[in-house]
Amino acid sequence: MNDIRRTILWVIFGFSMVLLWDKWQIHNGNKATFFPAPPAQTASAPATPASASAGASSVPVAAATLAQPPVDGVPAQPAATPRQRVTVSTDVLRLAFDSEGGSLVHGELLQYPEMEDKSKPFLLLDESANRVYVAQTGLIGSGAGGAFPTHKTGMAIVPGPRELQDGQNELSVRFESPDLGGVKLVKTWTLKRGAYDVAVRHEVVNTGTAPVSPQLYLQLARDGNKPPGESSFYSTFTGPALYTEAKKYHKVEFKDIENGKAEIDKNSTNGYVAMVQHYFATAWLLADGTQRDNFVRKVDTNLYSVGMITPLGEIAPGQAKAIDARLFAGPQIETMMEKLSPGLELVKDYGWLTILSKPLYWLLDQLHKLLGNWGWSIVALVLLLKIAFYWLNAKAYSSMAKMKAINPRIMEMRERLKDKPQQMQQEMMRIYREEKVNPMGGCLPIMVQIPVFIALYWVLLSSVEMRNAPWIGWIRDLSSPDPFFILPLLMTASSLLQTALNPAPPDPMQAKMMWIMPLMFSVMFFFFPAGLVLYWLTNNILSIVQQWIINTRMGVPPQFNLPKFR
Repeated sequence: MNDIRRTILWVIFGFSMVLLWDKWQIHNGNKATFFPAPPAQTASAPATPASASAGASSVPVAAATLAQPPVDGVPAQPAATPRQRVTVSTDVLRLAFDSEGGSLVHGELLQYPEMEDKSKPFLLLDESANRVYVAQTGLIGSGAGGAFPTHKTGMAIVPGPRELQDGQNELSVRFESPDLGGVKLVKTWTLKRGAYDVAVRHEVVNTGTAPVSPQLYLQLARDGNKPPGESSFYSTFTGPALYTEAKKYHKVEFKDIENGKAEIDKNSTNGYVAMVQHYFATAWLLADGTQRDNFVRKVDTNLYSVGMITPLGEIAPGQAKAIDARLFAGPQIETMMEKLSPGLELVKDYGWLTILSKPLYWLLDQLHKLLGNWGWSIVALVLLLKIAFYWLNAKAYSSMAKMKAINPRIMEMRERLKDKPQQMQQEMMRIYREEKVNPMGGCLPIMVQIPVFIALYWVLLSSVEMRNAPWIGWIRDLSSPDPFFILPLLMTASSLLQTALNPAPPDPMQAKMMWIMPLMFSVMFFFFPAGLVLYWLTNNILSIVQQWIINTRMGVPPQFNLPKFR
């Protein structure tokens, strides 16, 4: 029964790992882990999620027709000035805007270097031949003079400072459209020191002679490719996400948009729309109470958009109306996102283990404030978890120690009665009763802890704080694999040591599996981030120490049961 218990634990662990692995791949639209996937398409043209036509008949009037390419043969809207880009910088952001529509087409996070070249800041938003990820806004509707300004309308850039100076706390860049359809759109982006949320004010002026009722759209458009440099061994979600009070946080797969199967909360007065990737996100935020229609849509080949439309109401001739929005473009830091909008922190997605992951992250963050190093914070967190689960672990290891003490009797009995399986089973149960040993006594304590450690796994995998965070010596980035494979080798050795300290199963096949399975799972850790390997290695070492102490106290001297594969 002792070997059965261990086999059950390994099977549970094995299936958990396989299912998690498979879910990651399916969740992100990938094929089987160990088979190559076809190369992803690259976006060949900038996103055009709204119509650029001048005629009223081709102007989108609802979310269902918003994200469409321009209509062929329709003249483009007149440009106020030649198309150009303007770049503005704060202490944390460097953003580039296009005079066509006043759209945000390039965004660098100055406090987060690229993984491949740490001399360059991380590029989040971009519009180039190989990549499209932009933030756009415009008006839906038309007046007597034609269509209202959209994100394809040429706008004039108002001169002003382009870099945040010492002592200055905010910086603005302003775009003004020409009169179109009896409407003029003035768009002002305001960046603040130390902030990743950008205020965006839209002032709509009725320059005509009749009332107008435009709608404002805010959207994020990006290609369906995975972020550059993402590991194929641990996939995370990339794509649109929405949050409303009614439906809460829900992600939308690109393939579901492609197949017309995307299910979203289309109407709300709260929430946000976002584009999410590993560690970073962008999101459009409107004030609670503002009516909006949410949408997701395929724009073009390998090009998708997510956004919201809000009515501005009727604007009388000569009058103006302004509406404020915010665009978040930055790292997924929970404590920061919680302050920006309800539910925004959920873009850092822990899945079904959120209820465990959030307090674990909070505790990890508190330890970091105390220790000042994320690597040592991981070690301290695992130590605290081991202390919290000490009695559960003690019960499991005590059961294993008892099983180890009577294992010679079991082995002798199995050999003696190997040709009488029914009598062997009866004799085994008699020994268990006499020795007051429960062969399954170590299973439950270990199974109770599995969700906690899986939750901690997701915390470490999802936390941008691990990105480029050093630990000691050769570990300069806890989010990247160990460059010298020292931690994975130590982790493999600790797993094998744990196996050696356990009683050897009498069945040769089970004995082989007990050694082969740790080796199989250890291979994956050579490609995992160093922070994850550190957490697992720390857990293994503390488990070995506790098991050694409990065995010694129970009078069962630790001994190494080496494999016999003959």
